[in-house]
Amino acid sequence: MTVDFSPLIAWPYFAALTLAAAVLAALGVWRGVRGAWLRAAALAAFCLAIANPVLFQEEREPLSTIVAVVVDRSQSQENGDRRAQTDQALEGLKERLARFPQIEARIVEAADGEETEAPSTKLFGALATALADVPPARVGGAIFITDGQIHDVPDVNQKLGFEAPVHALISGEPDEFDRRIEIVSAPRFGIVGEQQKMTFRVVDDGAAPGGSAEVTIRLNGNEIATEQAEPGTDVPFSFTVPRGGNNILEFAVGPVAGEVTETNNRAVHVLDGIRENLRVLLVSGEPHAGERAWRNLLKSDAAVDLVHFTILRPPEKQDGTPINELSLIAFPTRELFVDKIGEFDLIIFDRYQHRGVLPILYYDNIAQYVENGGALLIAAGPEHAGDDSIAATPLAAVLPATPTGVMNEKAFFPRLSEEGKMHPVTRGLEGAADEPPAWGRWFRTVDVDRPLGQTVMEAADGKPLLVLNRVGKGRVAMLLSDQGWLWARGFEGGGPHVSLYRRTAHWLMQEPALEEEALTARAIGRTLEITRQTIEGDPGQATLTYPSGRTQEVTLTLRDPGLYKAEVETDEIGLFEVSNDELTTLVHVGNVDAPEFKAAISTKEKIQPWAEKTKGLVRRLADADGPVDLPPVIPVRGAVRVADDQRLSLRMTDETVLKGIDSLSLFAGLFGLAALLFLISATWYREGR
Repeated sequence: MTVDFSPLIAWPYFAALTLAAAVLAALGVWRGVRGAWLRAAALAAFCLAIANPVLFQEEREPLSTIVAVVVDRSQSQENGDRRAQTDQALEGLKERLARFPQIEARIVEAADGEETEAPSTKLFGALATALADVPPARVGGAIFITDGQIHDVPDVNQKLGFEAPVHALISGEPDEFDRRIEIVSAPRFGIVGEQQKMTFRVVDDGAAPGGSAEVTIRLNGNEIATEQAEPGTDVPFSFTVPRGGNNILEFAVGPVAGEVTETNNRAVHVLDGIRENLRVLLVSGEPHAGERAWRNLLKSDAAVDLVHFTILRPPEKQDGTPINELSLIAFPTRELFVDKIGEFDLIIFDRYQHRGVLPILYYDNIAQYVENGGALLIAAGPEHAGDDSIAATPLAAVLPATPTGVMNEKAFFPRLSEEGKMHPVTRGLEGAADEPPAWGRWFRTVDVDRPLGQTVMEAADGKPLLVLNRVGKGRVAMLLSDQGWLWARGFEGGGPHVSLYRRTAHWLMQEPALEEEALTARAIGRTLEITRQTIEGDPGQATLTYPSGRTQEVTLTLRDPGLYKAEVETDEIGLFEVSNDELTTLVHVGNVDAPEFKAAISTKEKIQPWAEKTKGLVRRLADADGPVDLPPVIPVRGAVRVADDQRLSLRMTDETVLKGIDSLSLFAGLFGLAALLFLISATWYREGR
């Protein structure tokens, strides 16, 4: 209740009037005039009436005390009975807080970080967001229900924005332990065929049993090593990069009985294999129009080191040319096909025929080169159907087709076979979907017996045109026509010769993206995209194994011939495994180094400093195999100055909200008039005596 003045005249005039009244009253008292005191009281009442005193009484309503309850819903809460303990504690806490009408509970459920971030548990960020619109004086406290693995705990010397207790109720069991593996250092890129070094470490958190751990290492799904590692010790490891493109290294440590989770028992690292320079040997049997098409394609790629020889003059030709003028550069056959044959990534025989330039033994070397993982491309012309065909040499052991000795001289549009429509080398070639194909014609092919492998392109009457085959560890391709140069020259509109030649060469060099039977997966945010390439028809369902161990059958949908895809929205973060038939691939959703997958044991240590600073309580929800034990809530008026190790202390606010104001003018109406008349009448009465 307050009194305010609202003068009926301006303050300067009121001050002058009051001063005059005071002088008159003082003069009367000083001279001893009869009734001077009554006159002074009457003048005072008159001045008070002019001052218009108003009595104000505010109507206020107490504000509620805001208590933030931050619930940890991160992936680590799925371990053991943590989620059940958390749910039970949340319900019990709601019930306890509801007993106090003046307390308003704000429940905040905090999941993992956004998909663009490294998955982590950010409870203090969620707390700040929940209390952003609350004045600090109204905050009664914060209660975290968590396993203690909080990744955004601020420094204890910083300010939270309110002065109230911070409590934590810890889910999980005491004396937990967990074994995990992490990659300490690893290169992102590596030269194909060269050794790379990396370091990994096995870590035991909590009361682990100790002892060495066995780590199984797989590269692209194949086991390459088994290492023994002492927990806490960095272990170096070397490996050879086997191929270009993505190479997936997987490190798996054996599980330990009783550990919190096996989710972090595997770690992956993706390394991009780079071919320092692709070494290609191109041997042309004679000058011809198609030779330039091969040469231009290979020379246009800066990553290709091309060694090209053309046989300009066959050995049997005798025209008296001096020996020192037979060639500008001698054909180093022994160096190429004996000493350094293993250094080439691809060997191309372009219209080459056996005319004594290469000894018979060298063809056997080339066949062994293919068997051991090499790549061979035969671009055949009429010579392949003749008596000097290389199919009549030991090289025939690796060739997918044997010539019949006949040339098919008939104009045709090259077409994709049914296998070719599905094979990644030829699938989706520009113009292939039209009938006839939207490219130029060719005019001859080498006739062959029924070929091995896959016939991906056909000539006239369904004859084989492009044949692909695997031999041992290597690969062979046969292009049974020498007229691909017509496309390069733009004849009848040309055709996709660059795409066809390049894809064929990269398939021969075992580019993973061109494998006809392949299973790949990639993560786009939290969406998992699964791709299955096959030429065997519908591959059926894929099995998706989540980091938590649960599995899901995924239906693969045909998108293009030989290409099946599926997209799965994931609610977990971590290492997923996808399998179909005998193929398996791994993919990591979220950041590989995400804090959420490192330490997994429940702990009090991270939140304890804040509880001690704010006089809060940190307590486990349950002992080993025991029921959830929730501490009682105690409201405290004023600042919480003493920590209570048995109860959740909450600071109650004194804040109120103004609902209305009642005002009463003291000298307005009958009361003021009666007082004034009484004093004036008393003055007259005193003077009349």
